[in-house]
Amino acid sequence: MFQATRRRLAIWYTAVTAILLLLFASGVYLYVRSTLIERIDDTLYHVVEVVERSLVIEPISFHPTQLRVNIEASFRNNAENAEDDRIDLEWFNPNGELVWSTFSEILDIPIHTYHTGETVRVAGMGGWGESALLLRQVTKRIELGRQVLGYLRVSHPWFEVTKPSRQLIFDLALGISLMVLSVAASGWFLSGKAMEPVGESYQRLKQFTADASHELRSPIALIQTNVQVALSDLDLVEETGNNTIQYRQQLKVVERLTQRLGKLVNDLLFLARQDSGISTDVFSACPLDALLMEVVEEQQIVAREKQINLVLHLVDPPPTEINPELLENWFTLMGNWEQLVRLLTNLIGNALQHTPISGVIKVELGRIEGINRVAGMRYTNSYLQIKVSDTGIGIPTEALPRLFDRFYRVDPARTHRTGKTDKTTTTGSGLGLAIAQAIVEHHQGQIQVTSTPGEGTTFTVTLPILSPD
Repeated sequence: MFQATRRRLAIWYTAVTAILLLLFASGVYLYVRSTLIERIDDTLYHVVEVVERSLVIEPISFHPTQLRVNIEASFRNNAENAEDDRIDLEWFNPNGELVWSTFSEILDIPIHTYHTGETVRVAGMGGWGESALLLRQVTKRIELGRQVLGYLRVSHPWFEVTKPSRQLIFDLALGISLMVLSVAASGWFLSGKAMEPVGESYQRLKQFTADASHELRSPIALIQTNVQVALSDLDLVEETGNNTIQYRQQLKVVERLTQRLGKLVNDLLFLARQDSGISTDVFSACPLDALLMEVVEEQQIVAREKQINLVLHLVDPPPTEINPELLENWFTLMGNWEQLVRLLTNLIGNALQHTPISGVIKVELGRIEGINRVAGMRYTNSYLQIKVSDTGIGIPTEALPRLFDRFYRVDPARTHRTGKTDKTTTTGSGLGLAIAQAIVEHHQGQIQVTSTPGEGTTFTVTLPILSPD
């Protein structure tokens, strides 16, 4: 599939480029050809003017009022100059009869006194490999007063246009062919580069589907098992209800697994909505200090059960800040309250899960103010920074790059040991940090993690303070 798409992209890229090159080459060819024709016509008009000025006009004997052109005196020098420029001259009397010509053979071409040049074809006078001679001609009627003295026709060989035109066509065809081959190779390479992220996304989708299937299969299988056990035992129950406590426990297991499955589906739906960009969450002013206080207060119950010291530290504004409005909204940003609660709950809950008894979890909130060092003015790119640090087991260095991948756990067996017992229990769905990263990116922020195995882990979230607009 990817190879076919890559091939289609390369073909389209090459086809479009080839069409553009053909249009460009056609424009160049037409421009050069018209320029060559224009230059030849200019040369012919110039020769006509020179010859016309050099004509020797004299009266006819016995008819002083009639004039004629002295052929020998007029064309002796002009013939030599014309031969040097590959230009042929013809002189016709007022009746249109040929009187003088530089051609070796008489051309059977009628006189056309056009104001512009014309291209004529003379059959049987072509050179090697050509059946006809092509000429570019200009004809002018020579008059003195109202008397027509004759017609002057100037001819130039047409190969002065066809020869360079053919060479230009060959050069353009060769150049276009080389360019199309180069573009085809480049298109194949670039389409491969363009398909790389698509391939990576496809592989991630496949992995995501496989992991989701794995995560959904386990609770569903357990639900089915518990329901089957409850139903099979129900057939053996006497009306006295001696096994009611056992049935209640099994149904509680079913309820707990169902809740876990529902939470997993909700997490998958949230990530899918964030990936597709169809989220319609509205941002509003969120006092992050109050939000953190609520989350920490909720998590204190779990922290006390695990004998973990959970503390919250708010970094005070600098003493130089005197703007009362800014001080009042020092920790306020534009965001979605529910998503931010979920973000911080995931991070603190993750720290509680991996911190042993008597450990410490510190949550710190501070503001990074953007200051223009040159003008001393405050920019709008201020940030709120949240740090969640624990003294837990830490994360191996090789696991950090994949920590925010969906369904990824540091433990390949997808288990961990609790702080109270040594037995192995199943953990969450492995989507907590992926959801945290999606929420941070949705708020145009950044999330980073640093960890030292055996000493602890620190998650740093940086969120911009966006304007209401």
